[in-house]
Amino acid sequence: MTGKLLFLHGWASAGSYKLADILRILLKPEAVLAPDLPPDPDQALSLIRELCESERPTLAVGLSWGGFLLQQVRGQRKALINPDFIMTEFLPSQPAVVEYLSQRRDGAESFLLTESICGRHETLETRQFEGIDAAEQTLTLGFFADGDEMTRCRDVFEAHYPGRAISYPGGHLPSYPEVKRYIAPILLEWIDKP
Repeated sequence: MTGKLLFLHGWASAGSYKLADILRILLKPEAVLAPDLPPDPDQALSLIRELCESERPTLAVGLSWGGFLLQQVRGQRKALINPDFIMTEFLPSQPAVVEYLSQRRDGAESFLLTESICGRHETLETRQFEGIDAAEQTLTLGFFADGDEMTRCRDVFEAHYPGRAISYPGGHLPSYPEVKRYIAPILLEWIDKP
């Protein structure tokens, strides 16, 4: 793959999450950008848009919560892996103090899940599919695990991106063999298309 890859991690994770390395190995981009996203969705989305504009990645990949955020960026070629478009159903199950699941660059180990953060997720959720046209649909692919134990958003995706969803056997967090066999080959073929 020529160009840069932007990887966006899931909820309570970090750019150091293993999928960034898996994509680095399998797609062989010139560079991988894998920022630690702030838990505030407005700040995270702002950072993603800034990176897409300044770094111009060839491909952006968002996992779960990262896919929820990335889907809202227009004009960027993107792949969403098990995106969670219904964060308002997930967040109430989270503790008030959320521990990060991957090591963050700043050393933070947890964050406070405030009503304000939950409210901003709700606001984004209500308008997340605005501005989708035929050109945007061709820039977006969705990968959905048949055995996803955390979220089931394929139908929501297909309502806005008809014919752009791809199923693969696996769970919410794809393993190296799953990415190698079912996701990476499709991404590499897709990237090579004009």
